[in-house]
Amino acid sequence: MTIIPARLGQSPTTPSRLSERLTAARANVGRTAPGLVAAGAAVAVAEGVSHLVPAVSPMTAAVALGVLAGNLRAGDVRALPAATRPGLAVAAKRVMRLAVVLLGLKLALSDVLSLGWPTLVLVCAVVAATFFGTQWLGRKAGLPGDQPLLIATGFSICGASAVAAMNGVTESEERDTVTAVALVTLCGTLAIAVLPLLHHPLGLTDLQFGRWTGASVHDVGQVVAIGQTAGAAALGQAVVVKLMRVALLAPLVTGVALVRSRRAGGTAAGEKRPAALPLFLVGFLACMALRSTGWLSAGFVDTANQIDELLMAGALFALGSTVDVRNLLRTGRRALLVGLASWMLIAAVSYAGVLLTT
Repeated sequence: MTIIPARLGQSPTTPSRLSERLTAARANVGRTAPGLVAAGAAVAVAEGVSHLVPAVSPMTAAVALGVLAGNLRAGDVRALPAATRPGLAVAAKRVMRLAVVLLGLKLALSDVLSLGWPTLVLVCAVVAATFFGTQWLGRKAGLPGDQPLLIATGFSICGASAVAAMNGVTESEERDTVTAVALVTLCGTLAIAVLPLLHHPLGLTDLQFGRWTGASVHDVGQVVAIGQTAGAAALGQAVVVKLMRVALLAPLVTGVALVRSRRAGGTAAGEKRPAALPLFLVGFLACMALRSTGWLSAGFVDTANQIDELLMAGALFALGSTVDVRNLLRTGRRALLVGLASWMLIAAVSYAGVLLTT
């Protein structure tokens, strides 16, 4: 029999074993392909919706499509057949983590440092107050599982992307993750309509309004939609302040991972202990460091950001497809109240902070 040379310390690989591995790989591709194709088709539709209604981001549209597809049925026939589940599971977890890694390319350390220390303190205070305040509200309201933590992360950092990153550490139930995504999407969409109306009544200059927008609105796309209503200078301030909040994603998620890792120190033998620093967060930091070098062209960064948006939309479609609307309507009222309270909390704290620092 022909033996293929193996590396030192490894058993030789025979042609039959290679054949088995190729067969298994083909089977895995065949098993996940239907779900990945469904996610890709949903992303295309979500992009079309976003072009027709610019106020609706592709990620928001993808979540809505996922919830619709996951609950639409005719008798016993579902819009998403059982064959799509393996691929959608890959999209919800692995594709989501890849999207979080690429999110680091949005950040350059020089942009963050250019804010000056008063604004840096403001952003840190807003994130801390919203993160811990929302968790307190969630526990007082009796929200189950990881809902308080995930909602707090989404509202304090960067919406659905932050929820996805935290879920990469907590591996929470799909219901908790999708509830958090739905809430930050809802409140972020409401902010697009409400915040511009408050610009002048609150006595804010254009620059102050831009900073308030960046400090209080969840998704980067929503920040752009709101900030541009006050002009280019306000938009620039809004985006830079927002990216400072995004930069806090890695330390926040790492902190939660460390706490959970220590709590799991006494787990039974053979039980998996949570990683102190997940690999996808290492990738996020590496992408942020790469962007900070200035080596990447603007065109490359724009293309990477577009790919990241598509990946995130596909992952959010997959998450949305796991939602049971009837169950969510029965149990989601308290979560909705917590989400609205968290939205008002971050808006109030950031408004006070902007007035104090400008």
